Amino acid sequence: MAPEPGRPRIARVDVVMPAHNEERHLEQALSAIQAAAAALEARRPGTDVGITVVLDHCADRSAEVVSAFAGLDNRITVLSRRFRNAGASRAAGVAAALLGRPSALEETWLASTDADSCVPDNWLWRQLEFADSGWDVVLGSVEPDPGGMDPEVLRRWRARHPFGEDHPHVYGANLGVRASAYRHAGGFPEIRSAEDRILVERLRRRGFAVVATDTIRVVTSGRTAARAPRGFGAYLRAIGVEAGAALRSG
Repeated sequence: MAPEPGRPRIARVDVVMPAHNEERHLEQALSAIQAAAAALEARRPGTDVGITVVLDHCADRSAEVVSAFAGLDNRITVLSRRFRNAGASRAAGVAAALLGRPSALEETWLASTDADSCVPDNWLWRQLEFADSGWDVVLGSVEPDPGGMDPEVLRRWRARHPFGEDHPHVYGANLGVRASAYRHAGGFPEIRSAEDRILVERLRRRGFAVVATDTIRVVTSGRTAARAPRGFGAYLRAIGVEAGAALRSG
């Protein structure tokens, strides 16, 4: 569906990030979000930002890392849950972020990322440029961090995911949506994986304007030890199995 100009200007952005045993990546992830929030403030002074981190069944030092950030940044809210479920974690984070503001949904933008990912500095203000143009949903691109990755797995991944505008991919690590559209579509389903794709399918079926862009590319972990079944790590692991099989047969 084409964008609808003239929508209310976004006055607040809420970033939601689930985390399950991510002590190794959280500091970088939160620092990147803070840098994106600072860049948004520089471009659009007066835009409020909230950051909700959902610690889901963490048994490592994730809580300590996030608490240290929250102690210095009052925009950060920390939730502790025991879902072991990415969809439930995202849904809980959004619900907490929107609590008490039912009349402000048209002026609120939700930005979703992951705790093993680093967003770029332009991540938030670029999404709001799309929102200003009438888009309800922004699908960003993702690139695995090549550090420590099998080069053949990375090569195969890149061959299947060429970067560019209007790409066909949906990543919970790089997704933005107007809060009113999110609510209308029923929000993130509380399932262990594919919650991002299902939400976007619902939004499309309901006629919301969806744009895909490579201008806000997020770098995410290239690990193959998956946190969610059929999630990004599981997909990379499957590519690795395929690459290994091709090497053996060759």
